[in-house]
Amino acid sequence: MRTKTHQSFNIKFLLFGVFLAFVLLFLLRSNLSDSKENKNKTTLLSPKSLNQLMSKDSSTEPTNDTKNCPQTCNKIPRSLAQTLIHYTTSTITPQQTLKEISVSARVLENKSPCNFLVFGLGHDSLMWSALNHGGRTVFLEEDEAWIEQIRRRFPMLESYHVTYDSKVNEADNLMDVGNGPECTAIGDPKISMCQLALKGLPGLVYEVKWDLIMVDAPTGYYEEAPGRMTAIYTAGMMARNREEGETDVFVHDVNRLVEDKFSKAFLCEGYMKKQEGRLRHFTIPSHRDGSERPFCPSLE
Repeated sequence: MRTKTHQSFNIKFLLFGVFLAFVLLFLLRSNLSDSKENKNKTTLLSPKSLNQLMSKDSSTEPTNDTKNCPQTCNKIPRSLAQTLIHYTTSTITPQQTLKEISVSARVLENKSPCNFLVFGLGHDSLMWSALNHGGRTVFLEEDEAWIEQIRRRFPMLESYHVTYDSKVNEADNLMDVGNGPECTAIGDPKISMCQLALKGLPGLVYEVKWDLIMVDAPTGYYEEAPGRMTAIYTAGMMARNREEGETDVFVHDVNRLVEDKFSKAFLCEGYMKKQEGRLRHFTIPSHRDGSERPFCPSLE
C-alpha cells in the first residue's frame, strides 16, 4: 500500500475534491436531519457562521448566528479536518488511482459507518478511515517499523502487526492445497485445517463481523515476499463464515499473477461485481444462512 513515486497534480486535486464533497455532504446531512426535529429553530448559516465553524478555537463566544445553530453543526469532525489537511499538503498521493478508489468509496458511501478490515497500512489509510467516519477501520501490517512511523503521525488509526509464513514462490503449491476439502469447508479461519488460512491474526479480527475487506497487502512483487495468497483466501472465508448478510471484498494489484489467480479461485468469478484498473470488487454472501451454496457459484 506504500508508494515512493509522486503522482500527478491532477489526481491529487481530484482526491481533494472527493474529500471536500464528502465533508460538505456530512455537514448538509447533519443540518437536514436536525431540521426535521427543530423546524422553527434552525436558521441558515451566514458566511460569518461558516468561518466560525472552521475556526481552530472552539472556545469562541457564539454570536447570534451560531446560537441558533444546532449542536450537530458546531464543527466538522477533527479526523476529517486532519485528513483534508494531510492530503492537501502532502506530496505523496495514495497508490490506487482515482477510478480504483471510487469503486470502494461508493460502497462505503452506502454502508458506512461500518466495520472495515484492511490488509495493509499506507499513504491511503487515513483516507479509508475518514471515508468510514463513525465506523471501525482496522489495518493489518507486516512491517513493525512502518506501523510505528504511521502511529506517530496518525495515532487515531487502529493498526496491528501481523506476520505471514507464505512466499510468492509457493503460490502454485498453495493453489493445489486450496482445492482440497479442508480448504473448501466453511468455518472459522482461526481453527481451520487449511494451510491457506491465517490463524495468527489479532483476536478481534475473527470476532468482528466485517462489512468490507480490502486486500492490499502483504508485499507480493518478488519471489521471496509473503504474497497475498493467504490474505485473499482468509478474506473469502471470513465473508462466507458470517451468519447472515454479505461482505464486500476488494483486491488490489490484480495485474499480478498471484492476485489474479487467487482472487478468481477463492473469492470466485461468480461473485465479482466489477474490475476497475488493478482493483477487483467481489460481493460474497454468507454460506451459513441455510442456503447450501457451493463454494463458488456457477458462471452463466
